[in-house]
Amino acid sequence: MRMKKSVSIAVFITISFTFFHCGTSIPFTSTPILDPALADTLRSFASRVRGEVGIYVRNLRTGQTAAVNADTLFPTASLIKVPIMVGLFDRIEKGGLKYQDELVYRDSMSYSNEDMLGVFKDSTKIPVSQLVMLSLTMSDNTASLWCQALAGGGAAINEVLEANGFHKTRVNSRTPGREAIREVYGWGHTTPREMAELVVAIRQGRLISPIASERMYRNLCRTYWDGEALAQIPPDVHIASKQGMVNKSRSEVVLVNAPSGDYVFCVITKNQEDESWTHENEGYVLRRNVSRFLWKYFEPGRPWSPLQGTEKWY
Repeated sequence: MRMKKSVSIAVFITISFTFFHCGTSIPFTSTPILDPALADTLRSFASRVRGEVGIYVRNLRTGQTAAVNADTLFPTASLIKVPIMVGLFDRIEKGGLKYQDELVYRDSMSYSNEDMLGVFKDSTKIPVSQLVMLSLTMSDNTASLWCQALAGGGAAINEVLEANGFHKTRVNSRTPGREAIREVYGWGHTTPREMAELVVAIRQGRLISPIASERMYRNLCRTYWDGEALAQIPPDVHIASKQGMVNKSRSEVVLVNAPSGDYVFCVITKNQEDESWTHENEGYVLRRNVSRFLWKYFEPGRPWSPLQGTEKWY
């Protein structure tokens, strides 16, 4: 199906921010501009999934925005590890902990033998910085639960989120008073819009402090799980991301430092009928389709596609 970009004529105010990864000033519009053609394509992708789908896209330079159920609550699965990191950095910034503090691991803390941290020997010493790396890069659940506790628990993290304007994103697991909602959404819940804008706030240095945001952004730029959305973007392009996966939900939030300007997107599913863990799971296909289309849509001057057979490496 051939799609044409819609042309929106709008007067908007551009504000220049100096982004830390390159030290250059990149303008972006403060006024969202709805892109109907883009939204139509996203809805077409979503219709191929047997389940509920939420998608949010925003081009930070042009303001082009498109959404499909972007304000609906979805389970975070491992996307919750981004808010956990934010809560932990808030505690560090307030002086309750240092990023290089060395902690002692106890094997009673192991959540799963599939986790890297979960197979560490009892009494192994590990710095907070490495816990955060394991939580985000490897999506290690044992490390993430430890980070949640170090942040002061789910209630403390939720207070940080609320104070920063994120009213729908919450930690549920191991959080007093949230047991019932945990039964519905699991570890946490969010919306595609809020999760994407949380990463944008980190990118722009607006969470906790500019230096904390810079460190958090760097942490988000080294994921091991790069076989879906990230595999549809040229390998030399800088990307921040986090992935989440449980049987009935597949999710991914991605901020691309594209040549023509940053863009962010978040894709989340719930109640998927397809619970398989193969490359062709409908949620994985959705993430790849959205990412591949957005690269071509926002970067028409740089055509690129994954090499044939690349999927064998993921």
